[in-house]
Amino acid sequence: MDLFVFILACVFIGIGSGFLGGLLGIGGGVVIVPALLLIYAQTGLVAPAQAPFVAVATSLSCIVFTSASAAWSQYRAGRIEWPIIPRFLPALLAGAWLAGYLGPYIPVDLFRIGFAAFITLVGIIMVCAWQPQPRAQLPGLPMSSVLGGGAGIGAGLAGIAGGNIIVPLLTALSVPAHRATATASAMGVPIAALSAVSYFVNAPEHTIPYLIGWIDRRALLPIIAAAVITAPLGVRFAQKVPAQRLKRIFGGLLLMVAVRLLLD
Repeated sequence: MDLFVFILACVFIGIGSGFLGGLLGIGGGVVIVPALLLIYAQTGLVAPAQAPFVAVATSLSCIVFTSASAAWSQYRAGRIEWPIIPRFLPALLAGAWLAGYLGPYIPVDLFRIGFAAFITLVGIIMVCAWQPQPRAQLPGLPMSSVLGGGAGIGAGLAGIAGGNIIVPLLTALSVPAHRATATASAMGVPIAALSAVSYFVNAPEHTIPYLIGWIDRRALLPIIAAAVITAPLGVRFAQKVPAQRLKRIFGGLLLMVAVRLLLD
């Protein structure tokens, strides 16, 4: 695969992540990371020992921009629960930063298996249309910090802004689903940004020209540009199609991708 074809593939990744993000309300990282992993595995454009960390760091750098767009829309709609943010955000940010440090120390095969397990869980949730039942109230600061730290590490290791983790968590803590989504969007921007910076700062020294830290600069701009353009189209299209049916289809695709990642 030459550079032009790779950039074109990244444009399509951006189209998919932006449009599906707007259409289904999912984080772009759930699309970007597995897509890049499959491309790297098939083409050898990134060494296998580096591919998972490059895919995750590149995804985090891309979704800062798409998350910011979603957060702005939620802010204008007045759905963000601002009192919740100080309770969770400091620990979320600490966990997101720690992920950029811990990630490269995880064996590559274990990292790939862990990510495959994560998207398997996301896929099952989408296929089954599972929603957590509100069973508890917001905890105190110590438990909020524990939950936030764990969610931040998980988001940073998976290359996402945290919505797939934070929204079910807040919903289970009796936050209405639409407000949980909005609040997760607001926290997702600093989570993705800080985790991306962590992957950059903690990357080992190397002379690979296309990497900035762990970030693949060849993929960055094509994905961002395409995602920013197509995300609003997904939002508008969502009003005309049965979103739950599409979520089940996308969940099934995630399950197939998870199997493929495990077989590579």
